[in-house]
Amino acid sequence: MNRNSLRIAAPAAVLALAFGLSACGAANESDDSGSKGTDTKVSGTLNAGGSSAQEAAVAAWKKAFQTQNPDATVNYDPVGSGGGREQFLAGGLAIAGSDAYLSDDELAKAKELCKGDIVEVPVYVSPIAVIFNLDGVKELNLSAKTIADIFAGKITKWDDAAIKADNPDAKLPSDKITPVHRSDDSGTTQNFTDYLSKASEGAWTAEPGQTWPVKGGEAAEGTSGVVAAVTGGKGTIGYADESQAGDLGQAKVKVGDTFNAATPEAAAKVLDTSKAVAGRAATDIAIDIDRTSTEAGVYPIVLASYQIACQTPAKDADLIKAWLTYVASPEGQSAAGDSAGSAPLTADFGKKVQAAIETIKAS
Repeated sequence: MNRNSLRIAAPAAVLALAFGLSACGAANESDDSGSKGTDTKVSGTLNAGGSSAQEAAVAAWKKAFQTQNPDATVNYDPVGSGGGREQFLAGGLAIAGSDAYLSDDELAKAKELCKGDIVEVPVYVSPIAVIFNLDGVKELNLSAKTIADIFAGKITKWDDAAIKADNPDAKLPSDKITPVHRSDDSGTTQNFTDYLSKASEGAWTAEPGQTWPVKGGEAAEGTSGVVAAVTGGKGTIGYADESQAGDLGQAKVKVGDTFNAATPEAAAKVLDTSKAVAGRAATDIAIDIDRTSTEAGVYPIVLASYQIACQTPAKDADLIKAWLTYVASPEGQSAAGDSAGSAPLTADFGKKVQAAIETIKAS
C-alpha cells in the first residue's frame, strides 16, 4: 500500500483539544477551510529548524509557499526536535519544528524570549513505525512489553519466547537483536519512550524523554540516520516516522487483543481519546496522546508534531504568519499528505489552528 496516497482526517473528537479558541476564530473563518489563504504576497527570509520527522512535509510546503511568494525564502534545518527548540529559545530561529510540545520550563523561557505568549500548533500527525531488518521475516507482531524489553536489552535474540508467542507462524532466526535509537535529542524519542513507559505494563522503567535513556544498542543521528542504520544492519530494529521507513519491515503493535499496523488512519484515530494539555494559553494547542487505548483500529505510537513561534515576534511577523497559515491550510495539509503520508487536519480542527495563527502580529 502507498502511504503517500492516503487522505485521512483526524477524528471529530479531537476538536475538543483546541477548546477556548472559538472567540479568536470568529474573525478568521472567512471560508470553510478556516484559512484566509495567502493572497497577499510576503517577502524576506524565514529561518526554521528542528523535527527531522517533518522534513519531507517541509520540503513540499517550501516548494509551494515559495512559488506563491517568490520573494520569500524559507530555510529549514532538520537538526531534530531538541535542537530546534534549543535554537528557538536562544533566539536563533523564528520557528521551531518539534515532535513534542514545550515542557513547562521551556514554555517559561519561550514566554520570556517572546515577551508574551507563543503560538504552538500541531501541523503534522503521523505514526512512529517500529522498523526492522531481519532475514526471512517480512511481518512481525509485537506487544508493548516485548518492544520495551527489546530496547532495554532484556530480549537479545530474535527467537526469544516472548517474540515467538506473538508470532507463532513466523520462522524466527536465532540472530542477535541490535536495537537502534536516536543519538540526538528528539521528539520522536520523547513520543516513543512515552509509549513504552505507559503501555508496557511496567517493563520500561526509564522516564520518557527526548534523550535516549538507557545504555546499549546502536545510536544514530536523526530519522534518516536511524533508517540508514536499520537498513544497513542485520537483525536490527529501530523507531522512525512511518513516512520515512521506506521498504523496511514494520511491526504491527498489540492494541487490546489485536495487532495494528502503523498507518495514518490508525494514528489519527488515537486522537479520539487524547486531551488538551491543561493550563496552556488558547494559542498553545498542546496534546496529550492516549498511549493505552484499546479502541479497535488504533495505533498508539504516534507523534503530533508542532511548529512553534512567538505570538508577537520582533520581526517578520507577516512572513511567519503567512507561512504557518499555509502549512495548516487544507492545501498545505494535502501537500504534506502527498509527500509524507501524514494525516491532514480536519476542516474544523484546522479552523482552531488557524485561529491561533491569526493572532500573530508585530510586537
